[in-house]
Amino acid sequence: MSQYVESEKVELKVKYTDTICKEIVAFLNADGGQIIIGVRDDGDIVGVEKIDETLKKISDVITMQIEPNPQEEIRTELKFDSGKTLIILYVSKGTRNIYCQKKYGFSSSGCSIRIGTTCKEMTAEQIRVRYEKNFYDEEYMVKKRASRSDLTFRELKIYYAEKGFHVDDSSLEANFNLRNKDGEYNLLAELLADKNNIPFNFVKFNGEDKAAISERNDYGYGCILSVYEKIKSRLSAENICISDTTTRPRKDRYLFDYDAVNEAVLNALVHNDWTITEPQISVFSNRMEIISHGGLPRGMTVDDFYEGISHPRNSTLMRVFLNMGLTEHTGHGVPTIINKYGKEAFEITESYIKCKIPFDKKVLEMRQKNVGLNVGLNVGLNKTEKAVLGLLIETPDRTADEMASVVGVTKRTIERTFVSLQKKGKIERLGSKRDGMWVVIK
Repeated sequence: MSQYVESEKVELKVKYTDTICKEIVAFLNADGGQIIIGVRDDGDIVGVEKIDETLKKISDVITMQIEPNPQEEIRTELKFDSGKTLIILYVSKGTRNIYCQKKYGFSSSGCSIRIGTTCKEMTAEQIRVRYEKNFYDEEYMVKKRASRSDLTFRELKIYYAEKGFHVDDSSLEANFNLRNKDGEYNLLAELLADKNNIPFNFVKFNGEDKAAISERNDYGYGCILSVYEKIKSRLSAENICISDTTTRPRKDRYLFDYDAVNEAVLNALVHNDWTITEPQISVFSNRMEIISHGGLPRGMTVDDFYEGISHPRNSTLMRVFLNMGLTEHTGHGVPTIINKYGKEAFEITESYIKCKIPFDKKVLEMRQKNVGLNVGLNVGLNKTEKAVLGLLIETPDRTADEMASVVGVTKRTIERTFVSLQKKGKIERLGSKRDGMWVVIK
C-alpha cells in the first residue's frame, strides 16, 4: 500500500497546475495541511521534472496571488523517494481569519476551504463573518479610546432609519462596535457621534501653491456621514459649469469630474489613518488635492491600488458606508479616477496618498471672462435662498430660529424658504419633522 493517501490534511498532485492557488487558500482557511507534487491520486510516485521552474511558480503564487500575504504560514521542502524528487508544501492554519485568491477577491470564487479531500467555495455569509472578524480583532479604530465620553448618535440613527434599517437603542453600541475592551467609547464611536473633536478642513488658496489662503472652512466636529454630505454639497457648489447654448442639445462642461472627485473623497474618509490626523481638501487656482494619511494599507502594493483591489484600512467604518450605499467592496473608485485623469493623479508615499484633480482649462478660461457660467447650486435662487443654502452647507443642524437670526428674516420666512428649496431640488429632509434635519443635495 502506498504511503501517500489523500485526506483532509493531504492533497496529492501529479504536477503543478494553476489550481494550487485555490488549494493553498483552502488549507489556510481550514486547519492547514500538505500539498505533495509528484504523486498521482492513487499514490503512485512520478516525481517532478522541472524543479526550479515549479518552485518559482509556487513562490509567485505565495507572494503575489494570495491575500493577505501567507508567506509566514507556508514552508516548501524537496523530498527524494524511490529515486524521484517530490515537492511538499506545508501549509499551516492561517493566522488571519480569511484568505482569498487575489484575482477574485473576497468572493465565493476567491475564498475556498478544505472539507474532506476537496476544496469547497465558502458561502457569502461565511465570508462576511470571517472578513469582519478579521478586522475587528486588530483594527485600531475599535481599540483606540475616544477623546470624549459624552457621545450621542442621533444622526447615525436617522441615516440608518432613512435606509430602512431598524436601530435599537439598547443594542446600538454593540451592533456598531462602539466601545473598546475596557468599555470606553472608541475612535469609531467618535467619528460616528453627533458631536466630536475631529475637524475636517476645506481650504482654498490664491494661486497654484500654499503661499496665500483665500478661504478656510471646517466641516468637521460631527458625524462623519454628515461631514461627507456637507463636503459633497460644497463640491457641487465649486463645480462651475459652462454651457454651450449654440448647439442642440445644449452641451455642458464642468470644472472637474464630480464622480471622480467624490470617489477620491470617499477613499480619503474610509482609508485614512485617523490616528495621524484627518484628511484634507485643498483647492488651488488650477487643481484640487485630496489627501489621506497613512499611505497604503498593510499588505497592499501600488499595483494592487491601481487595479482597484479592495483592501480597507478601516473595515468597521467601511461597513457603515457600505450600509449607506455610499461605497462598495468592488474597489472601482481608483479605476474611475484613473480612467478620467490617469495614474499621475495619485502621489503615493509611505505616510500619505494624495489625489490631484486638474481643473478643466476651458472652464477656467471662461470663468476669468465670466461668460456663460452656471455657478453650481446658486443658479435660480433668490438672496434668502442662497443664504439659507450656504448655512445648511456649513451647519445642517441649525434650527430655523438660528438661521432667521443670522439671515435677518423671520422664522416663518426661513420655513417657507426650506419648502422653496425642496421644490427646486436643492435640499431634502432627512428623518422626521421633529427629529430630522435638512440636507443639501447635488
